[in-house]
Amino acid sequence: MPSILNSLKLLADRTRLRLVLLLAEEDLSVAELQEILGMGQSRISTQLAQLKKEGLVTDQRSGKNNIYSGQAGGDLLDIARKAGGELPEREKDLASLRYILRKRKDKARAYFDELAGKFGRHYVPGRSWKALAEGLLKILNYEVVADLGAGEGTLSQLLAQRARKVIAVDHSRKMVSFGKKLARENGLKNLEYRLGDIEEPPIDDKSVDLAFLSQALHHAASPERALREAHRLLKPNGQLVVLDLLQHSFDKARELYADTHLGFAEVEIADLLERAGFRKVETAIVDREDSPPHFQTLLAVATK
Repeated sequence: MPSILNSLKLLADRTRLRLVLLLAEEDLSVAELQEILGMGQSRISTQLAQLKKEGLVTDQRSGKNNIYSGQAGGDLLDIARKAGGELPEREKDLASLRYILRKRKDKARAYFDELAGKFGRHYVPGRSWKALAEGLLKILNYEVVADLGAGEGTLSQLLAQRARKVIAVDHSRKMVSFGKKLARENGLKNLEYRLGDIEEPPIDDKSVDLAFLSQALHHAASPERALREAHRLLKPNGQLVVLDLLQHSFDKARELYADTHLGFAEVEIADLLERAGFRKVETAIVDREDSPPHFQTLLAVATK
């Protein structure tokens, strides 16, 4: 039987308390706990080992993963839950847990992951993700589209071939000038470039059907504000597409690419979107670069 005194000492640590409370709700892998807590694998594994030694958690092998289960019960769990009420992270932990459980149930996502793993495994002349993406963009049919943080406007120009109007926003005067020149040269009269910031885009409320933030959000001083602004300018039932970097540890990106944030975890971007007022949030990791530092691309889609 676990020592009550030792158990209480272990639960006095905030991280171990969060782990015990999460595992009391659901059996979870270390990878899932990493997503929820936003901590490294070694730190979580160390804390789980201490809890396991005291009998507060157990683990069981499932494929390549160890699945951890909570074993604290009775009065000890009641005390842990009361203490958890004092943790400022508790509400976010539960929201992240709900998101993880929704991902588990997404059978369509699991099928797509399997399919995506096969696409491009063998060389087929002319077949590529780039070609497929451009083909899909050409059949999109939206009235008004906003490309927030448009840069040189490659995406905006593709979207302008189908949308009635595309508004490309960037904070660089040179980028906006360059984009306007390309739009004129290509005869894209429905593509309008505007100078502005993604945290305060010069676009009217509820005037856009579809908005993109493509590799722009990690440059924002406040990603929360940028997403609230995207929500503001979208019409009811309008959609937002976010393409950004998955959370990474390549700190040189701040200097090399002027990145403000080192990407985002899936649960983090989902939480940010929901707090901005979005619903029907879906995320996926859609690409991984072959060369170091092996940046991965995170896709999030949400509806106003």
